[in-house]
Amino acid sequence: MSEKAAAARGKYNPDITPWVHGMHAALDDPRVQKVVCMKSAQVAWTDGVLLNYIGRRIDIDPCPMIIMFAREKSAKDFNDEKFKPMVEVTPRLRKKLPAQAGRARDERWDNKAFASGFLKFITSNSASGVKSTPAPVVAVEEPDETNENVREQGDSITLLEERTKSYSDSRRKVIFGGTPTIDGFSRIAQAYESSDQRRYLVSCPDCGEEHELAWDNVTWSENADKPHEVFGLATPESARYACPFCGSLWDDTARFRAVKRGRWVATAAFHGVAGFRLNELVSPFPGSRLAELVKKRLIAEKALRAGDDTKMRSFVNNTEGRPYRYESDIPEIDLLAERALDYGVFTVPSGALVLTAGIDVQHDRIAIVLRAWGRGEESWLVLWDEIYGNVLEQATDPMVGGVWGALTDLLTQGYRHANGWVLRVKAASIDSSDGSTSDAVYRYVRVAQRRGINIMAIKGAKDIGAEIFSVPKASVDSVRNNSKAAKYGLRPYMVGVSKAKDLILDNRLKLEGDGPGRLHWYRGARADYLQQLTAEVKVPGRIGSKRVWQKKAGARNEALDCEVYALHAARSARTHLMTEAHWMLEQHRLSQVSLFDVVAVATGLPQVADIEPPADPPTATAAVSNTPETPPPSGVSRIQGRRTGRSTYLKRR
Repeated sequence: MSEKAAAARGKYNPDITPWVHGMHAALDDPRVQKVVCMKSAQVAWTDGVLLNYIGRRIDIDPCPMIIMFAREKSAKDFNDEKFKPMVEVTPRLRKKLPAQAGRARDERWDNKAFASGFLKFITSNSASGVKSTPAPVVAVEEPDETNENVREQGDSITLLEERTKSYSDSRRKVIFGGTPTIDGFSRIAQAYESSDQRRYLVSCPDCGEEHELAWDNVTWSENADKPHEVFGLATPESARYACPFCGSLWDDTARFRAVKRGRWVATAAFHGVAGFRLNELVSPFPGSRLAELVKKRLIAEKALRAGDDTKMRSFVNNTEGRPYRYESDIPEIDLLAERALDYGVFTVPSGALVLTAGIDVQHDRIAIVLRAWGRGEESWLVLWDEIYGNVLEQATDPMVGGVWGALTDLLTQGYRHANGWVLRVKAASIDSSDGSTSDAVYRYVRVAQRRGINIMAIKGAKDIGAEIFSVPKASVDSVRNNSKAAKYGLRPYMVGVSKAKDLILDNRLKLEGDGPGRLHWYRGARADYLQQLTAEVKVPGRIGSKRVWQKKAGARNEALDCEVYALHAARSARTHLMTEAHWMLEQHRLSQVSLFDVVAVATGLPQVADIEPPADPPTATAAVSNTPETPPPSGVSRIQGRRTGRSTYLKRR
């Protein structure tokens, strides 16, 4: 230990922080492919575990190693304040690594060369770094802060883990260590939940019962005679830890003694991932004494009462070592499921008069929501589905064949109304923000617009105050523009995603019954519809304290995105401004047009990819609930229910 990096210099003594023994054992265990530590501050993770392991591998089992940080500054600070001081005071490492930073030919701050291996420091914002040379050992410092989509090429952590796959399981080691942030969004918490979930148990010196130290067991007395401006009646110096079994009170000395006798116990099945969680109550360091922890808690509580939750978030994350939970008033999924209505997929209920589509494009599928709108923007889900296939593959005519041909079918055919009419999609909005798929989207949109389909290429507006629908200020055809959209002669529409999600999640999803603004869905909709619809929570952003909608860790949110885009399409049709006279006119138009729409009513009932139905097709409800574990063939959706009529659009042109 260097005096530059630690309060005490000299050889590291793991007995001072006895919990690290179990972590060292897991790192040396060939059966363990991944080690996860969800931790608070002051638990010796960086010095006692990560640096010890890296130094040991360099010394006795050298190999390529990569450590990823969220930002370049974090990587440089780690090198200057942790790694270099360790090498300087460790003779065996000094002999194997260049000593003069910037002077030795093989030494850089981000790349340390040694016999039979190297150590690289990379950042999660660098695609080339994340997808660099393979290595059997990779580590991630503070996973919650890393980039989830590095330059539109995927999750940085997933890409880094791919670097280990060419090595045998016995040599591979993935190391995650970090402090959790927000519940539902914390990547380190998600990784811990996927592990064998080891907990550090200590024995009560009085009753002998074992338990994990928890903040709920910390207690202190009050003094009514001398109230404090911040602490109130509380006296932090009286803080004690109470055994949850017998109630005996421990001072700091008794707590440290109990921690030294602690042991790790796994609480879930082992599948190659050893998970550890620790909070600051195990720490023997001066700043972690009970009185100091109580002071931090009381300061956080005072700030919270004044409306500032930043200190409480910090306490929960950095002292308790757990994710901070934001209470969401979005209804639970089981309650939402009970509100499903008894109408079938592809069916437009009687109150709806305008049909719009919201489309999200992924690399291997196109997700689509068809939503029907009525008075007061009450709306009904007509279809939630995904068409599987390579979206980059387009025929000479992009509207024919594969996923794009199936999408054309969905956008151009008729849908049976409860009153016997036939509705067609009035407006559609398709996401074009993914740089790797935008070329295919723009090509499809341009051809579709020329053939009479009202479809808009859209992008999410960065300004959280942007309106849900607004007309582009100028056509890219009329100005000099080098964007991909300009190449296809398009005007991408900017969607106020934040306002749209405010309206859907903070407002309409909470409304029950019938009436203006109500959001409905059919019974038997795919099980993931409600899960994806509620996959986001409004929490403080990384920059500033303003709350923004963020996706929960590991969740999918394509259904929510499609609902936002379907709302954008509805606003383009001015559904929010339509008066009773407008709705009556729309109703009259539908009833008259449907009298002559013989083709849509008389044609057969195809499946999504225009495949002929079986002789005795399943009901819509049964079909929707039957979601295969593997994607269906290209150009085919998961829905195998019935449709009102086959599109004759491609045959007419």
